[in-house]
Amino acid sequence: MLTGMHVAVMGGDARQLEIIKMLNELDAKVTLIGFEQLDHAYTGAVKEKVSEANFSEMDAIILPVRGTDQEGQVDTIFSNEKIVLTEELLIQTPKHCTIYSGISNPYLDSIISSSNRKLVQLFSRDDVAIYNSIPTVEGTIMMAIQHTDFTIHGSNVLVLGLGRVGMSVARTFASLGAKVKVGARKTEHIARITEMGLTPFHLDDLESVVKDVDICINTIPVLVVKANVIAKMPAHTLIIDLASKPGGTDFRYAEKRGIKALLAPSLPGIVAPKTAGQILANVLSQLLEHDFKNGKE
Repeated sequence: MLTGMHVAVMGGDARQLEIIKMLNELDAKVTLIGFEQLDHAYTGAVKEKVSEANFSEMDAIILPVRGTDQEGQVDTIFSNEKIVLTEELLIQTPKHCTIYSGISNPYLDSIISSSNRKLVQLFSRDDVAIYNSIPTVEGTIMMAIQHTDFTIHGSNVLVLGLGRVGMSVARTFASLGAKVKVGARKTEHIARITEMGLTPFHLDDLESVVKDVDICINTIPVLVVKANVIAKMPAHTLIIDLASKPGGTDFRYAEKRGIKALLAPSLPGIVAPKTAGQILANVLSQLLEHDFKNGKE
């Protein structure tokens, strides 16, 4: 239980609703910032503007998956208020206050460091990433069906990267009958791809592998699907880029070439926000209860 713990939920999308529900069930005191347009009322939760909230009482702050942008602004779909997380606000919090975010960026890292607070990046955890790969795969299948005029079964699919998402994507598309090749650099990943019964290739050979690709799915957050690679793709190829913004594809050249390329980060929050929210809520409940039981200095 979180009785006596004060948690601020700042901004976010429908995934945050499951987190708020969890906090209420665990009896936390909850301040909602950026939720004034939310119709549902939660017992024990108070809606406040960022200028009205008392940050000196906050034991934890939960940010959206994206955290903030490079200027500190926090996204929210339940408010028209501009919400900015600043170093000045963090300094007002108790020293034990922990900030939870999906990912981070240089701005957020900077204000966390300068205010000497703790940041937990949920998406850096294996459990969150693996659970999230499930709705990500379902969303990728949905996009592949919507944006092609051929079946996944029998199609040539390239998956770039064998991380936690790449592995789930490759396995699932293969189970649907696609002919799947997976690109990686590490020798252990090449070995794992082989063990999975799929066709491995080194990413250095990507340009020569794409000549007959129908669907190219990128999970690598650096530019790998470059202009020279896109130039060798068939005109009907669909590129689905699952990497975090700005993705790993030269979208400008893809458009120039007439190849459809879709940037699709954060698919769990789009295709299955309830499930994605429950994943985050379950992990957060464990982290918050652990912190609370260990006490605050």
